[in-house]
Amino acid sequence: MSDGEPPAERRHEVCSAERAGHLDTRLRRVLYRPDRVAGRYVKPGDRVLDFGCGPGFFTRELAARVGEDGLVLAVDVQEEMLEILRRALGPAGLLSRVRTHRCEPDSLNLAPGLEGSLDAAFLIFVVHEVPDPARLFSGIAALLRPGATLFLSEPTFYVSGREFRETLELAEKAGFETVARRLLFVNRAAVMRRSR
Repeated sequence: MSDGEPPAERRHEVCSAERAGHLDTRLRRVLYRPDRVAGRYVKPGDRVLDFGCGPGFFTRELAARVGEDGLVLAVDVQEEMLEILRRALGPAGLLSRVRTHRCEPDSLNLAPGLEGSLDAAFLIFVVHEVPDPARLFSGIAALLRPGATLFLSEPTFYVSGREFRETLELAEKAGFETVARRLLFVNRAAVMRRSR
């Protein structure tokens, strides 16, 4: 973008709920350590967004971390994914800490009243599936309080380094600043803060 080149081509295919079992395996838990991600960026009592939550690979750890007084807003475009998540939360005793919500492909479609109320947002392996990332980042910025954390990660086999940089630029235009660049196993990740 800033180098005068056109934006990188984005993929918009959503991972089907039929593949949910591939998203939540023992091996992925060892590789991606959702417990460590939650432990690093979430504290008891926090209100957090898990956008593109899928079957709840990270949601369950976020819910365990926010405790009885916290809340995880688990958002996905597929009702089937949300149903898989709800079925997993019940036996784990975490259902009361999670509010599930089906969004639209081009809108968070959340009820008013959440603006500025969330402490963190997680967008893990999902931005490349979103048709309009700029709109997504603006919507998420509106939900987060100033200083709140945005953690985003994209898979290297779908998202090039250039596209990831462009994604960060879109987030920065929406009011986030990059605090750190990391790897989540072999995937590109960034920790950002809502600056305004």
